[in-house]
Amino acid sequence: MVRGMYRKLARSWGQQHWWPAETPFEVIVGAILTQNTSWTNVERALASLRAAGMLNVPGIRAVPLVRLQELVRSSGYYRQKAQRLKDFVGFLDKKHAGSLETMFATPTDQLRAELLSLKGIGPETADAILLYAGNYEIFVVDAYTRRVLERHGAVDERANYDQVRTLVQSALRGERPLVALKPRVPKKVPVHEPSAMSTARRSPVSQVYNEMHGLFVQVGKRYCLKQEPRCEACPLRTLLPDATLRL
Repeated sequence: MVRGMYRKLARSWGQQHWWPAETPFEVIVGAILTQNTSWTNVERALASLRAAGMLNVPGIRAVPLVRLQELVRSSGYYRQKAQRLKDFVGFLDKKHAGSLETMFATPTDQLRAELLSLKGIGPETADAILLYAGNYEIFVVDAYTRRVLERHGAVDERANYDQVRTLVQSALRGERPLVALKPRVPKKVPVHEPSAMSTARRSPVSQVYNEMHGLFVQVGKRYCLKQEPRCEACPLRTLLPDATLRL
């Protein structure tokens, strides 16, 4: 099921260019700021940090908390998120000598546990950091992913985060990236422009997980809506349990 979803969506829409960022630290900041808000709001906050010269580890380390709050205000819950950014840099300094390269040399399970120990960083944020900033072979489960898989009968609504993640990883581990294929439809869904991080070198498995997450987001935003899903127009309509009734 999941393998079929990946092949159908990748052939329909092509590469999604996730995560749109120029540096690993920008990915980390974006992953923290995107909690409970839209990406448009995060982009405004990232632009403010970039313009202030603060979109880097030394910048977040040095900037006063009150000033940082103002810079990330557009992302919502800005006081908590500013503190989370400070907490992350404090963790980086304490555990990895302030070096992202050192942090990302840490084995997957160990680093994931370290990230999850930080206040305000849950599984989705931790895995986004691992996959998109560190290029680890780990899948990110979000609300869109869960909604699509539940409606297709691939997972039970009682399945926890790691059960869903393990299912997707197992299904896709043997796949290879389909990013070079030309989309079959003349009009693609809007995607981000290629960036340094979206085009970074990574393993084939990591690339597949990267693409699948972006594709699930597109399905969730455009077709598998929380209310009144547009199943009849979705590329995955033939994979629905009751597909013949929906066509």
